[in-house]
Amino acid sequence: MKRTELNQRWMRAAGGLAVVWVAALVGACGGASSGDQARKPEPAVLSLGREDIWVAGRSGAVATAPALTGAIQAERRADLRAEMGSVVLRVLRDNGEAVKRGELLVKLDDAAIRDTLLSAEEALRASERSLEGAERTFQRLKSLQAQGMSSLQAMEDAEVRRNLAKSEQVAAKARVATARQQLERTEVRAPFDGVLASRKVSAGDTATMGKELVQVIDPASLRMEALVPAERVGELRVGQTVKIRVQAAELGDREGRIRRIDSVAQPVSRQVAVVVDLVGAAGRGGLFAGLYAEGLVDVQGPAVVAVPETALVRDGEKFAVWVLHEGALKRVTVSLQPRDMRTGLFVVTQGLKAGDQVLRSPGSRPVDGQRYTVREG
Repeated sequence: MKRTELNQRWMRAAGGLAVVWVAALVGACGGASSGDQARKPEPAVLSLGREDIWVAGRSGAVATAPALTGAIQAERRADLRAEMGSVVLRVLRDNGEAVKRGELLVKLDDAAIRDTLLSAEEALRASERSLEGAERTFQRLKSLQAQGMSSLQAMEDAEVRRNLAKSEQVAAKARVATARQQLERTEVRAPFDGVLASRKVSAGDTATMGKELVQVIDPASLRMEALVPAERVGELRVGQTVKIRVQAAELGDREGRIRRIDSVAQPVSRQVAVVVDLVGAAGRGGLFAGLYAEGLVDVQGPAVVAVPETALVRDGEKFAVWVLHEGALKRVTVSLQPRDMRTGLFVVTQGLKAGDQVLRSPGSRPVDGQRYTVREG
């Protein structure tokens, strides 16, 4: 019995030691975890310069009208085409050369036309001689018939021959006029003062009727011909100021005004054509027809809160910004409108108010609640 009691006492003692050992082990593990958390370093304090901070709302009012896309074109331009089939003999001007109104630009072969004109002129002279003879015969018979020395039938026959001679003369004159007109069409002349913009033929080419020979433009009539989506054309008005940016960067921005907005959309693109006049003769200096251009309509809307694209952080389908709030960074979700075409900024409708400071380019470094300092200067 004594041995049994000793064994029971030993087992109870061993069990208590095991419990104490397990509790100590758990406590040691818990203490180590708490110590690790206590030793985890806090995020470093960000040092920001003034260039790293964007003040929301600093942009003020933004443009709300759509952007125009098109090209610089001359209002006065003429595509001179062949009005008859012939061979090109000479082209007297080349691309870029100045021309005067009425100046000969292209000469077509006129040998066949000259032969036709000579034949028509000879036929006209013959008809005139025939008419003169018929007229004299008619007047003579008319006088004799009045004296009773000729029959009325003979006078009437003479009158018919005279009328036929008149008809032949009129037809001969028409043939001469047609031949002369054809001869004039072999000489292609400038319709106004300007510049030869495009030369499409050379000496020896065969020009069929309707073939384009040269194009003449007036550089003083340059304007912007643009297109705008039909759903946004209602935002435009005749007379609005437009800032025009031409393809060549060295040309700089030009100022224009909307002159005309078409009432019919283009059949293919379903866009509406808009014509913008360049303001002043200086606005056309250095421009060339055909250059690509973009127009930004100068329409002012109400003052808004806006931020640059670099300040936005995508969060799934949403966007957020890092706001500087009481010495710590705070991640704020914002609602946006489309980018303003004039300034390139995004309008914030919810989440920010005018005057809030946000990180201009946060990248992936910030942590919510991270402290910061702003360097002076």
